[in-house]
Order: sequence, then C-alpha cells, then structure tokens
Amino acid sequence: MAEKRDYYEVLGVDKNADDAAIKKAYRALAKKYHPDMNPGDAEAEAKFKEASEAYAVLSDADKRRQYDQYGHAAFDASAGAGAGGFDFNFSGDMSDIFGDIFGDFFGGGSRRRDPSAPARGANVRAALRIKFEEAVFGCEKDLTLNLKEVCSKCHGTGAKPGTTPVTCTRCGGKGQVTSVQQSIFGTMSRVVTTCPDCNGTGRMIKDKCPDCYGTGYVSNRKTLKITVPAGIDDGQSIRLSGKGEPGRNGGDRGDLLVEINVMSHPIFQRQDYNLYSTAPISFAQAALGGDVRITTIDGDVLFPIKAGTQTDTRIRLKGKGVPSLRNKNLRGDHYVTLIVQVPEKLSAAQREALIAFDKAMGGEATKEEDEPFDGIDESSKKKGGWFGKKK
Repeated sequence: MAEKRDYYEVLGVDKNADDAAIKKAYRALAKKYHPDMNPGDAEAEAKFKEASEAYAVLSDADKRRQYDQYGHAAFDASAGAGAGGFDFNFSGDMSDIFGDIFGDFFGGGSRRRDPSAPARGANVRAALRIKFEEAVFGCEKDLTLNLKEVCSKCHGTGAKPGTTPVTCTRCGGKGQVTSVQQSIFGTMSRVVTTCPDCNGTGRMIKDKCPDCYGTGYVSNRKTLKITVPAGIDDGQSIRLSGKGEPGRNGGDRGDLLVEINVMSHPIFQRQDYNLYSTAPISFAQAALGGDVRITTIDGDVLFPIKAGTQTDTRIRLKGKGVPSLRNKNLRGDHYVTLIVQVPEKLSAAQREALIAFDKAMGGEATKEEDEPFDGIDESSKKKGGWFGKKK
C-alpha cells in the first residue's frame, strides 16, 4: 500500500500556515479536482479525496495539533499512543467552500438569493440563412419567431384575476431549501437547492390565469427586421438587446442572439476577410500574355498577365475581398489561381496549327489523327514487343 503524503505537502502550504492560507489552498485544489468538474477522471478523483482528507485534519485545531505531534499515526486505530482514530467528516465551513466553488462555475451555485428581487430574462437564440453576397455586402432580413410577452390579463403574476399568489409553504417564500447530503467522507450539511414546489419563486398559485396557465407569459408570433452588417461570417451572431424573454419582478428583458448561416458560393471561397477562386485561361493567353477576364464579387474585371504564365499561378486583386465588420471601407483581398486549360476537341485547322507550332518549338507532334493509340497489340505482345494497335 502506498505511503500517505504529508498533509501540508498535499495542500502545498507551509507547516506554519494560518487557517486562511490552508482554506485558500484547499479551495484551489477542490475547484481543480472536484469529480463534478472532471467526470470519469479517476486520477482527479483520487487527488480530490487526498486534498479533502488533508483539509479535514488541518482545518481542525485539535486534529491539526495531533497530526503535528504524531503524524498519520494520530488517526490510525491500530497505532500506539496518541492514536484515537476518527472519521474524516467535513468541517463546518465545507458547505461555504463548495458554495463558492460551484458559484464560480455556474454563476451563483448554492448562494442564497431573494426570489422577489428583479431577475433578467433569458436570452433567445434563432438562426437566419443568407446568401454569400448578402454576407459580404450586408442586407436587411425579416425574421419571424415566437417570443414571450407578459400576460396582459394577469400582468405576469400567473394568478387568475381577482386572486393573488400565496407564499410557498415548503420554502417559506425563500425560493430555496436546505438539505443534507452524504459525501464520500461524511455528511455535508447546508446544501442549498432551488425549491422544487415553487421553482424558486417563493410563491404558489392556486387559481391559475386562464390565458397563460399560471406562467405569467404568453407566446406571440413576431416579425423583426434584422440588419445584417457587411462582412459577417458564417456562424457569427447578431445580438439584439432587450428582444429576448421578459424578466421577472421587473427585471430587464434578455437578448435575442441571431446566428447567421451563410450559403456556399459556386465560385468564391472565404477565409477571414479574403476571397479565393480559380480562373481558366487559354494556352495562347498563358503563352502570349495580355488581359484576362476575372470574375470578382464586384463583377468582372480585366487583369494583365505576363507572357509565359504557368498554370497554378496565383494573382492578387487588392481590396476585392470582404469588408471589415469594424470598418466597411477596409476590405480584404481576392486571390485568384490561374488554370491553363487544354482543349478536349480540335478542328482540323486547329490541329494543323498546333502541330506546326510544336514543330517550330522542336517538338515531335504527329498528325496521324486517324490512327490513335488504343491499347496493346496482342499479336505483337506474343512476339515480345509492345506496340500500339490501330483501330
């Protein structure tokens, strides 16, 4: 069995550390290795147990005194003098520590709140599909969706007109209940959770409003005008402040977050604020140079290329890319890869001209267009030769 590490070493504190330093060190380790933060991680769980055991001893003045005198033997029932043994139950302030830990992760954790205090409404998410050009230059779109509104009949109370909500008997109007949970080391008390009867509102509705069925809200279908800025990219969102769900107890409305889905384009591809495409050019254009027609997001332009341009040459059209979201007057660039195209079919005159050109270049082009190569001549193959056979 592996020997236990020194408790001070486990927490990473000096033996003269005060209670505040010990608590701070344990809180950092518990936050890092808690099983809920590391699901399925056996090593993290073991480190969490080790740190919790060390803190259970060093945070208790009497147990710390025994540990300083006898070490681990102070709590080993099979050891000699001074060994009394004990179970490592969490000390009194453990629930405060875990409340702080989970509050950091989940925005409040088990800390108490006033159920009657104003609470901001939830954010609403929606998606909007637009064309590639609309994302580049911006546009306005109509978005129709269902949004919650405060019920006009009960004014958001959820109670039938003429009646009022009553205080929840389970939580006494606090919106939260305290329970005791069994931990892996003992009993951890003062675990505060949302009241399951009133869902944290602190109130119960006996006679529900017939329009909103006790929720205090009704759903209305609305059409909103969405201004899509030039330069927005696929997956980015537009935030409309105050267009989300209504708040509780006079709290502010949440926001509407509209995710933009941009359709693909048959010619252009985008990366950040730059555009990329390919453009075909003829062999004659590549060899002789001159102006070639390039399709851009703004329309066709003529671009001069040098004589002897090779296939896969990339050219840059400065300022022909996507506008910046921060400044629409600043644009990225458009990079075009030139592809030299080889004709698939030739007329007799074209073929004669190409053969003459090849001979002028010292090539060995043939004009035997009626005798094309078409596989292996089996009779020649038997004689040990490899020759093309005629159709």
